[in-house]
Amino acid sequence: MSPASSQSPSPSLQRSLTSTAASKMKKALGMKSSKKSPAKESSPLKTVKKPVTVGELMRVQMRVSDQTDSRIRRGLLRISASQVGRRMESIVLPLELMQQFKASDFPDQEEYEAWRCRILKVLEAGLLLHPLLALDKSDIASQRLRKIIRASSERPIETGKNSESMQVLRSAVMSLASRSNDDFSTDSCHWADGNPQNLHLYHMLLESCFDYDEGSIINEIDDVMELITKTWIVLGISKMLHNLCFLWILFYHFVKNGQTDLELLVAVDNQLMEVAKDAKLSKDLVYSKILSATLSSIMGWAEKRLLAYHDTFSASNIEFMEYVVSLGVSSARILVEDISNEYHHKRKKIDVPRSRIDTYIHSSLRTSFAQSLAISNHNFDVVSIECMKKQKIQLGKEETIKKLNRARRSAKNQNVSLPVLAILAKDIGDLANKEKNLFSPILKRWHPLAAGVAVATLHTRDASI
Repeated sequence: MSPASSQSPSPSLQRSLTSTAASKMKKALGMKSSKKSPAKESSPLKTVKKPVTVGELMRVQMRVSDQTDSRIRRGLLRISASQVGRRMESIVLPLELMQQFKASDFPDQEEYEAWRCRILKVLEAGLLLHPLLALDKSDIASQRLRKIIRASSERPIETGKNSESMQVLRSAVMSLASRSNDDFSTDSCHWADGNPQNLHLYHMLLESCFDYDEGSIINEIDDVMELITKTWIVLGISKMLHNLCFLWILFYHFVKNGQTDLELLVAVDNQLMEVAKDAKLSKDLVYSKILSATLSSIMGWAEKRLLAYHDTFSASNIEFMEYVVSLGVSSARILVEDISNEYHHKRKKIDVPRSRIDTYIHSSLRTSFAQSLAISNHNFDVVSIECMKKQKIQLGKEETIKKLNRARRSAKNQNVSLPVLAILAKDIGDLANKEKNLFSPILKRWHPLAAGVAVATLHTRDASI
């Protein structure tokens, strides 16, 4: 930390919010800047002070109280003053905050104890449960830290600078945080960059990019994101990992908000394009594991809708289909071409987009055809039962089912149920027209012969009756 930083809060936090007229990030995501924003408007029923700086907006977005924010700022200023010349990444922040605060900094003793317990849990998660480098079971520092954390539940740690218990805690924490896989010595500390803790923390920060009342992306996202990127060095976040995390949180908010925000769905699709570029370049195994899990979830969601797209989409929401198909196909393509080892060893490469579209068409048409057939059989059964009632034929349940099955076979062999078959034929015709006019124009973007695949599928089903 430089001397200047010890005299005043970070310039990034104090910088005034820029104009929200044209957000570069929103434009890149294919979104428009909305008129409403946490920094520009508040509810008529509320008298909330409008944020005027980036730091203040972050506080509001993350629902941090004025009291807590003020206390943390005081703590950071004290740390800056005592650590002049040291960079933030060379400091274990929870440890330093623990030493800076006393019970008098909190409203009551109970809140102070609860805060200290949370600090120890953060250290435990970052250094013991999810460290950057795997721990050896015989590691003395990790054993010592576990013992200290267990003992703290019965006897609180004395946090004075010259306290013996604090010195023991500091020694254990710094020994674990200083471990590095680099070949050269470094003074960087690793207490929040182990997976998945760093992803959970980063997810919480990215939440501040969304209005927590409406779930929409705020207009000031450029300012907020610039501030968030300053945490990358502490959390171990790279540009690639950021792109993947941002993709997930966009998708998460689209699903969470009812799956009706087309603009947000477009943003998810555009962000996936960035992730697709990264996937071709990365050889990192940890990144590939996170990428695989993320895309599998997105693909699973998309394909659940696409394997029965006749039920999912109609003229009223057809504009969503293109982007849902894009998510499904693009996710599958990355998983097969950029992550799967088998793909690169096969002589004949798989055309992933065509393969997925084939699957969607076959599955959806078969499902719709089966539904039409079931309805036709139901109508036939209703007619048959009515005939039995008119003839005053009284049968048990099993006898009735047997008689209906015989009637169906007889109708099929003798073509005596022409009205029912005519209804089925009309349903199939409607299905074919809907496929041709509504769905094939979209699907042909990934499969030029999508309409032909649909016709062949219906013909196969029709012949099987």
